[in-house]
Amino acid sequence: MLEFDQVNHAGRAGMSIILGIDPGSRVTGYGVLSNQGAELEYVASGCIKTHVRVATAKRLDEIFTGVSELISEYQPELLAIEKIFMAKSADSALKLGQARGVAIVAASHQGLPVFEYEARKVKQAVVGNGNATKIQVQHMVKVQLALQGKPQEDAADALAIALCHAHTQFNLQRTSTTGMAFRRGRLVGPKT
Repeated sequence: MLEFDQVNHAGRAGMSIILGIDPGSRVTGYGVLSNQGAELEYVASGCIKTHVRVATAKRLDEIFTGVSELISEYQPELLAIEKIFMAKSADSALKLGQARGVAIVAASHQGLPVFEYEARKVKQAVVGNGNATKIQVQHMVKVQLALQGKPQEDAADALAIALCHAHTQFNLQRTSTTGMAFRRGRLVGPKT
């Protein structure tokens, strides 16, 4: 059975909605933010928990169904997801890739664009350090979104992915209107 651990639900109409996904074969974190320019607001977060003692195909179906339900409920404009990284073993990398793939297919099936971010970039955008720990990510997500308590670890990672997307898009929009540019991964002023 699919389980959703929703932390909170609030939102305002008229703002774009970002669905962040931290994929996993047992626990897939999700985070939903609304944003307008530099203004970000927490909407919801939680986890899609799959049954551990079922076949892989059934767990992947549970993730697909869970992500599809999130898209139907929150009507996001896009999905932001973590890119694959080198895992400790080929088996865990394969399972992560499968979970990630079904989340991407769920978004694509409903016509959502998908944006992918490396874990290092997410940590850099949220914590300011690409080597940040999960505890540091949880803390900064709590601070940046003014949450009452720390979100669950996988939900915090998903919210961090959504935050990274929002910050990236805001900076790209700002560069296009101010003449600023990215050089060597940093935002710099116009050439003089």
